[in-house]
Amino acid sequence: MRVRFLTLAMLALGLAPGQASAYSIYVSNEKDNTITVIDSETMEAIKTVKVGQRPRGIAVTKDGKFILVCASDDDTIEILDASTYERLGTLPSGPDPELLVLSPDGNTLYVANEDDNLITIIDMASKSVISEIPVGVEPEGMGISPDGKILVNTSETTNMAHFVDTATSEIIQNVLVDQRPRFAEFKNDNSQVWVSSEIGGTVSVIDNKSFKIIRKISFEIPGLRSEAIQPVGVRITKDGKKAFVALGPANRIAVIDAETFEVLDYLLVGQRVWQLAFTPDEKLLISTNGVSNDISIIDVESLKVLKSVQVGQLPWGVAVSPR
Repeated sequence: MRVRFLTLAMLALGLAPGQASAYSIYVSNEKDNTITVIDSETMEAIKTVKVGQRPRGIAVTKDGKFILVCASDDDTIEILDASTYERLGTLPSGPDPELLVLSPDGNTLYVANEDDNLITIIDMASKSVISEIPVGVEPEGMGISPDGKILVNTSETTNMAHFVDTATSEIIQNVLVDQRPRFAEFKNDNSQVWVSSEIGGTVSVIDNKSFKIIRKISFEIPGLRSEAIQPVGVRITKDGKKAFVALGPANRIAVIDAETFEVLDYLLVGQRVWQLAFTPDEKLLISTNGVSNDISIIDVESLKVLKSVQVGQLPWGVAVSPR
């Protein structure tokens, strides 16, 4: 019956059986010190894995073999085997690692250390720190350009996006954005970086060459006060046509035309939607919903929420890996 149900559900979405790829979805649960593993095909949780204290940022290595988890209260980054979920070791980090991003070639890891106002740069081969870059107060958001030349870090209290030349590890520009910036996401053509400001309630679209803000996107949802609309996670499709922004306690994801910057729709998801991730084929978008302790799985083409899946307490980060 379950196989028949899944086949009918796929046909309802216009998918032939076997057309969709199966991926593993990894969700970090901040309060109960676990990650939840979800099968994207069955849309069910298949494993709960104990990790270090207060897991937040999470990523998968380029080869899909290892999961990297910021154990924020342990001041370290844990390495897990993506097949067995065994803890293999740790990577060095400064105090309170929050978000992390890998270079496009997968050789370098960049980590925001919230408590000491630093970016830590780690060589993945030697598992050692290459350098540290002082940034603004409470660094969080970490985005890297697809060509690997520019890293952007956002500092929550300084309200800035810091542009770092990855060749020299030096800040080349600071851009003032709205209050409490939380995330940075590049367009796939390297032209723009989108920075969300949680308290400011906007997304700043910054030109990656001139470092000028070319547009500020704001949000209005009937029946909600403006202070309840708090942008955090941002994802942009590879073709640069559509963007998605998690709006925190508004419990919605904004759908944006990434060429005209027009807000097209709002998708109702779980409570306090936080971070977002695509499956590699961009057929599905996953959101972490911190207060309702679940994730939402969204069909990107139809813009329909397919299912919510219960995970651990206070789901925070999400990463997806091919299986």
